[in-house]
Amino acid sequence: MKKLSAAMGLMIVGGLMTACGEENEQAGESPVKVVATTSQIGDSISKIGGDLVEVTSLMGPGVDPHTYQATQNDINALQDADIVFYNGLHLEGKMDEIFEQISGSKPVLALGESLDEENLLIDADNPEVVDPHIWFDVPLWKEALESATSELVDLLPEDEEVLEDQKNAYFEELDSLIEESENLMGSIDEEKRVLVTAHDAFGYFGRMHDLEVIGLQGLSTEDEVGINEIQQTVNLLTEREIPSVFVESSISDRSIQAVIQGAEQSGHTVSLGGELYSDAMGEEGTEEGTYIGMYLHNVKTISKALQEDGE
Repeated sequence: MKKLSAAMGLMIVGGLMTACGEENEQAGESPVKVVATTSQIGDSISKIGGDLVEVTSLMGPGVDPHTYQATQNDINALQDADIVFYNGLHLEGKMDEIFEQISGSKPVLALGESLDEENLLIDADNPEVVDPHIWFDVPLWKEALESATSELVDLLPEDEEVLEDQKNAYFEELDSLIEESENLMGSIDEEKRVLVTAHDAFGYFGRMHDLEVIGLQGLSTEDEVGINEIQQTVNLLTEREIPSVFVESSISDRSIQAVIQGAEQSGHTVSLGGELYSDAMGEEGTEEGTYIGMYLHNVKTISKALQEDGE
Protein backbone atom coordinates (compact mmCIF):
# COMPACT_ATOMS: atom_id res chain seq x y z
CA MET A 1 0.00 0.00 0.00
CA LYS A 2 1.49 3.30 -1.08
CA LYS A 3 1.78 6.04 1.51
CA LEU A 4 -1.18 8.39 1.59
CA SER A 5 -0.42 11.59 -0.32
CA ALA A 6 -0.89 15.07 1.14
CA ALA A 7 -3.85 15.57 -1.19
CA MET A 8 -5.42 12.35 0.00
CA GLY A 9 -4.90 13.51 3.58
CA LEU A 10 -6.76 16.73 2.88
CA MET A 11 -9.60 14.79 1.27
CA ILE A 12 -9.79 12.59 4.34
CA VAL A 13 -9.99 15.57 6.67
CA GLY A 14 -12.64 17.13 4.46
CA GLY A 15 -14.74 14.00 4.70
CA LEU A 16 -14.23 13.84 8.45
CA MET A 17 -15.27 17.45 8.92
CA THR A 18 -18.39 16.91 6.77
CA ALA A 19 -19.36 13.97 8.94
CA CYS A 20 -18.62 15.89 12.14
CA GLY A 21 -22.13 17.31 12.50
CA GLU A 22 -23.72 13.88 12.30
CA GLU A 23 -21.22 12.51 14.83
CA ASN A 24 -22.00 15.29 17.28
CA GLU A 25 -25.70 14.40 17.09
CA GLN A 26 -24.88 10.78 17.81
CA ALA A 27 -22.35 11.44 20.57
CA GLY A 28 -24.92 11.04 23.31
CA GLU A 29 -26.20 7.73 21.98
CA SER A 30 -24.91 4.23 22.74
CA PRO A 31 -22.97 2.37 21.71
CA VAL A 32 -20.21 4.86 21.11
CA LYS A 33 -18.18 4.00 18.02
CA VAL A 34 -14.56 3.61 19.06
CA VAL A 35 -11.64 3.13 16.68
CA ALA A 36 -8.40 1.79 18.18
CA THR A 37 -5.22 1.26 16.22
CA THR A 38 -3.82 -1.81 17.99
CA SER A 39 -5.67 -4.82 19.35
CA GLN A 40 -4.09 -4.22 22.77
CA ILE A 41 -5.94 -0.92 22.97
CA GLY A 42 -9.09 -2.27 21.36
CA ASP A 43 -9.43 -5.23 23.71
CA SER A 44 -8.82 -3.16 26.85
CA ILE A 45 -11.29 -0.47 25.79
CA SER A 46 -13.86 -3.15 25.02
CA LYS A 47 -13.56 -4.46 28.58
CA ILE A 48 -13.90 -1.00 30.10
CA GLY A 49 -16.65 0.23 27.78
CA GLY A 50 -18.69 -2.96 27.68
CA ASP A 51 -22.06 -2.56 25.96
CA LEU A 52 -21.58 1.21 25.87
CA VAL A 53 -18.98 0.97 23.11
CA GLU A 54 -18.54 -0.63 19.71
CA VAL A 55 -14.80 -1.05 19.14
CA THR A 56 -13.01 -1.43 15.82
CA SER A 57 -9.29 -2.27 15.88
CA LEU A 58 -7.40 -1.36 12.73
CA MET A 59 -4.40 -3.66 13.21
CA GLY A 60 -5.02 -7.37 13.65
CA PRO A 61 -2.84 -10.44 14.30
CA GLY A 62 0.60 -10.39 12.72
CA VAL A 63 0.40 -6.70 11.79
CA ASP A 64 3.46 -4.53 12.45
CA PRO A 65 2.29 -1.04 13.59
CA HIS A 66 5.72 0.48 12.96
CA THR A 67 5.30 0.09 9.20
CA TYR A 68 1.50 0.11 8.94
CA GLN A 69 -0.13 2.49 6.49
CA ALA A 70 -3.82 3.40 6.50
CA THR A 71 -6.15 1.71 4.02
CA GLN A 72 -9.42 3.03 2.64
CA ASN A 73 -11.28 0.79 5.11
CA ASP A 74 -9.36 2.47 7.92
CA ILE A 75 -10.36 5.89 6.62
CA ASN A 76 -13.99 4.82 6.52
CA ALA A 77 -13.76 3.57 10.10
CA LEU A 78 -12.18 6.83 11.23
CA GLN A 79 -14.91 8.80 9.51
CA ASP A 80 -17.59 6.84 11.36
CA ALA A 81 -15.87 6.92 14.77
CA ASP A 82 -17.06 8.99 17.71
CA ILE A 83 -13.64 8.71 19.38
CA VAL A 84 -10.20 7.43 18.37
CA PHE A 85 -7.53 5.84 20.57
CA TYR A 86 -4.00 5.20 19.39
CA ASN A 87 -0.75 4.30 21.12
CA GLY A 88 1.33 7.27 20.07
CA LEU A 89 5.04 7.77 20.85
CA HIS A 90 5.55 7.19 17.12
CA LEU A 91 4.43 3.53 17.24
CA GLU A 92 2.02 4.16 14.37
CA GLY A 93 4.46 6.60 12.80
CA LYS A 94 3.04 6.50 9.29
CA MET A 95 -0.38 7.56 10.58
CA ASP A 96 0.67 10.43 12.86
CA GLU A 97 -0.39 13.13 10.41
CA ILE A 98 -3.85 11.60 10.04
CA PHE A 99 -4.39 11.57 13.80
CA GLU A 100 -3.30 15.17 14.08
CA GLN A 101 -5.72 16.22 11.36
CA ILE A 102 -8.80 14.37 12.63
CA SER A 103 -8.29 15.59 16.20
CA GLY A 104 -9.96 18.81 15.10
CA SER A 105 -13.25 17.03 14.48
CA LYS A 106 -13.50 14.42 17.25
CA PRO A 107 -11.76 13.25 20.45
CA VAL A 108 -8.42 11.60 19.69
CA LEU A 109 -6.14 10.28 22.44
CA ALA A 110 -2.59 8.94 22.19
CA LEU A 111 -2.42 6.72 25.27
CA GLY A 112 1.36 6.81 25.53
CA GLU A 113 1.45 10.58 25.39
CA SER A 114 -0.97 10.83 28.32
CA LEU A 115 1.67 9.32 30.62
CA ASP A 116 4.24 11.07 32.79
CA GLU A 117 7.40 11.33 30.69
CA GLU A 118 9.49 10.29 33.70
CA ASN A 119 7.94 6.81 33.49
CA LEU A 120 8.81 6.31 29.82
CA LEU A 121 11.90 4.53 28.53
CA ILE A 122 14.33 6.35 26.26
CA ASP A 123 16.44 4.77 23.51
CA ALA A 124 19.97 4.60 24.91
CA ASP A 125 21.45 5.27 21.47
CA ASN A 126 19.06 8.11 20.63
CA PRO A 127 17.74 10.17 23.57
CA GLU A 128 15.11 11.79 21.37
CA VAL A 129 13.40 8.45 20.75
CA VAL A 130 10.89 7.13 23.31
CA ASP A 131 10.07 3.44 23.61
CA PRO A 132 6.38 3.15 22.57
CA HIS A 133 5.74 -0.42 23.83
CA ILE A 134 4.00 0.74 27.02
CA TRP A 135 1.49 -2.14 27.21
CA PHE A 136 4.21 -4.48 28.50
CA ASP A 137 4.36 -2.62 31.83
CA VAL A 138 0.95 -3.49 33.26
CA PRO A 139 0.82 -0.77 35.96
CA LEU A 140 1.81 1.78 33.29
CA TRP A 141 -0.87 0.39 30.98
CA LYS A 142 -3.42 0.91 33.73
CA GLU A 143 -2.40 4.58 33.95
CA ALA A 144 -2.89 4.97 30.20
CA LEU A 145 -6.30 3.31 30.43
CA GLU A 146 -7.28 5.75 33.18
CA SER A 147 -6.84 8.55 30.64
CA ALA A 148 -8.82 6.60 28.05
CA THR A 149 -11.64 6.05 30.53
CA SER A 150 -11.76 9.78 31.26
CA GLU A 151 -12.23 10.43 27.54
CA LEU A 152 -15.11 7.96 27.42
CA VAL A 153 -16.70 9.60 30.47
CA ASP A 154 -16.48 12.99 28.75
CA LEU A 155 -18.37 11.48 25.83
CA LEU A 156 -20.87 9.60 28.03
CA PRO A 157 -21.17 11.62 31.25
CA GLU A 158 -24.49 9.99 32.15
CA ASP A 159 -22.74 6.59 32.18
CA GLU A 160 -19.79 7.62 34.33
CA GLU A 161 -20.64 5.25 37.18
CA VAL A 162 -21.01 2.27 34.83
CA LEU A 163 -17.73 3.04 33.10
CA GLU A 164 -15.89 3.44 36.40
CA ASP A 165 -17.30 0.15 37.71
CA GLN A 166 -16.30 -1.69 34.54
CA LYS A 167 -12.86 -0.12 34.60
CA ASN A 168 -12.36 -1.14 38.24
CA ALA A 169 -13.45 -4.71 37.48
CA TYR A 170 -11.00 -4.90 34.60
CA PHE A 171 -8.23 -3.41 36.73
CA GLU A 172 -8.80 -6.18 39.28
CA GLU A 173 -8.10 -8.67 36.47
CA LEU A 174 -4.97 -6.74 35.57
CA ASP A 175 -3.84 -6.82 39.21
CA SER A 176 -4.24 -10.61 39.17
CA LEU A 177 -2.21 -10.66 35.94
CA ILE A 178 0.55 -8.69 37.65
CA GLU A 179 0.66 -11.11 40.58
CA GLU A 180 0.71 -14.25 38.41
CA SER A 181 3.31 -12.76 36.06
CA GLU A 182 5.63 -11.75 38.89
CA ASN A 183 5.40 -15.22 40.43
CA LEU A 184 6.27 -16.94 37.15
CA MET A 185 9.06 -14.58 36.17
CA GLY A 186 10.52 -14.75 39.67
CA SER A 187 11.26 -18.44 39.13
CA ILE A 188 13.97 -17.71 36.56
CA ASP A 189 17.54 -18.13 37.81
CA GLU A 190 19.40 -14.84 38.24
CA GLU A 191 22.07 -15.76 35.70
CA LYS A 192 19.51 -16.63 33.03
CA ARG A 193 17.45 -13.46 33.17
CA VAL A 194 18.26 -12.37 29.61
CA LEU A 195 15.52 -11.99 27.01
CA VAL A 196 16.71 -11.98 23.39
CA THR A 197 14.12 -11.12 20.73
CA ALA A 198 14.02 -9.91 17.13
CA HIS A 199 13.41 -6.25 18.01
CA ASP A 200 13.47 -4.21 21.17
CA ALA A 201 9.78 -4.38 22.08
CA PHE A 202 10.21 -5.76 25.61
CA GLY A 203 11.98 -2.94 27.42
CA TYR A 204 9.01 -2.18 29.67
CA PHE A 205 8.48 -5.90 30.23
CA GLY A 206 12.13 -6.22 31.25
CA ARG A 207 11.90 -3.25 33.61
CA MET A 208 8.80 -4.67 35.26
CA HIS A 209 10.23 -8.17 35.66
CA ASP A 210 13.93 -7.41 36.18
CA LEU A 211 15.14 -8.90 32.89
CA GLU A 212 17.99 -7.81 30.69
CA VAL A 213 16.44 -7.31 27.26
CA ILE A 214 18.28 -7.51 23.94
CA GLY A 215 16.38 -6.61 20.79
CA LEU A 216 18.40 -7.13 17.64
CA GLN A 217 16.50 -4.55 15.59
CA GLY A 218 16.14 -1.72 18.06
CA LEU A 219 12.86 -0.05 19.00
CA SER A 220 11.47 0.05 15.47
CA THR A 221 11.21 -2.84 13.03
CA GLU A 222 12.41 -0.40 10.38
CA ASP A 223 15.88 -0.45 12.00
CA GLU A 224 18.54 -2.59 10.34
CA VAL A 225 20.19 -5.58 12.02
CA GLY A 226 23.95 -5.55 11.54
CA ILE A 227 26.51 -8.32 11.75
CA ASN A 228 28.00 -6.67 14.84
CA GLU A 229 24.67 -6.84 16.71
CA ILE A 230 24.33 -10.52 15.88
CA GLN A 231 27.91 -11.34 16.92
CA GLN A 232 27.64 -9.39 20.17
CA THR A 233 24.46 -11.29 21.02
CA VAL A 234 26.10 -14.62 20.19
CA ASN A 235 29.01 -13.75 22.49
CA LEU A 236 26.69 -12.84 25.36
CA LEU A 237 24.62 -16.01 25.00
CA THR A 238 27.75 -18.14 24.90
CA GLU A 239 29.52 -16.47 27.82
CA ARG A 240 26.47 -16.54 30.09
CA GLU A 241 25.12 -19.87 28.85
CA ILE A 242 21.67 -18.47 28.10
CA PRO A 243 19.52 -21.42 26.94
CA SER A 244 16.92 -19.78 24.69
CA VAL A 245 16.03 -16.93 22.35
CA PHE A 246 12.60 -15.93 21.03
CA VAL A 247 10.87 -15.02 17.78
CA GLU A 248 7.91 -12.63 17.50
CA SER A 249 4.59 -13.18 15.79
CA SER A 250 4.77 -9.96 13.75
CA ILE A 251 8.51 -9.99 12.93
CA SER A 252 10.66 -12.10 10.62
CA ASP A 253 12.70 -14.76 12.44
CA ARG A 254 15.71 -14.32 10.15
CA SER A 255 17.92 -12.45 12.64
CA ILE A 256 17.07 -14.82 15.49
CA GLN A 257 17.92 -17.84 13.35
CA ALA A 258 21.26 -16.19 12.56
CA VAL A 259 21.93 -15.87 16.30
CA ILE A 260 21.09 -19.54 16.90
CA GLN A 261 23.42 -20.62 14.11
CA GLY A 262 26.17 -18.31 15.31
CA ALA A 263 25.96 -19.67 18.85
CA GLU A 264 26.14 -23.22 17.54
CA GLN A 265 29.31 -22.38 15.61
CA SER A 266 30.72 -21.00 18.87
CA GLY A 267 30.03 -24.29 20.63
CA HIS A 268 26.93 -23.18 22.55
CA THR A 269 23.52 -24.67 21.84
CA VAL A 270 20.71 -22.15 21.97
CA SER A 271 17.13 -23.31 21.52
CA LEU A 272 14.19 -21.41 20.10
CA GLY A 273 12.24 -20.68 23.26
CA GLY A 274 8.97 -20.03 21.44
CA GLU A 275 6.99 -17.33 19.71
CA LEU A 276 6.11 -14.17 21.61
CA TYR A 277 3.47 -11.57 20.91
CA SER A 278 5.07 -8.15 20.77
CA ASP A 279 3.45 -5.48 18.58
CA ALA A 280 0.44 -7.65 17.69
CA MET A 281 -1.75 -10.06 19.66
CA GLY A 282 -3.13 -13.48 18.70
CA GLU A 283 -6.13 -14.42 16.59
CA GLU A 284 -9.50 -13.04 17.62
CA GLY A 285 -11.49 -15.60 19.61
CA THR A 286 -8.39 -17.13 21.24
CA GLU A 287 -6.88 -16.47 24.67
CA GLU A 288 -3.88 -14.88 22.97
CA GLY A 289 -6.29 -12.58 21.15
CA THR A 290 -6.95 -10.77 24.44
CA TYR A 291 -4.53 -8.45 26.22
CA ILE A 292 -4.43 -10.58 29.37
CA GLY A 293 -4.16 -13.85 27.44
CA MET A 294 -1.40 -12.46 25.22
CA TYR A 295 0.57 -11.23 28.21
CA LEU A 296 0.25 -14.53 30.08
CA HIS A 297 1.29 -16.47 26.97
CA ASN A 298 4.49 -14.44 26.84
CA VAL A 299 5.18 -14.82 30.55
CA LYS A 300 4.66 -18.59 30.49
CA THR A 301 6.73 -19.02 27.34
CA ILE A 302 9.63 -16.95 28.63
CA SER A 303 9.68 -18.36 32.16
CA LYS A 304 9.60 -21.95 30.92
CA ALA A 305 12.33 -21.47 28.30
CA LEU A 306 14.72 -19.58 30.57
CA GLN A 307 14.67 -22.06 33.43
CA GLU A 308 18.20 -23.22 34.19
CA ASP A 309 17.41 -26.82 33.25
CA GLY A 310 15.41 -25.75 30.20
CA GLU A 311 12.25 -27.42 31.47
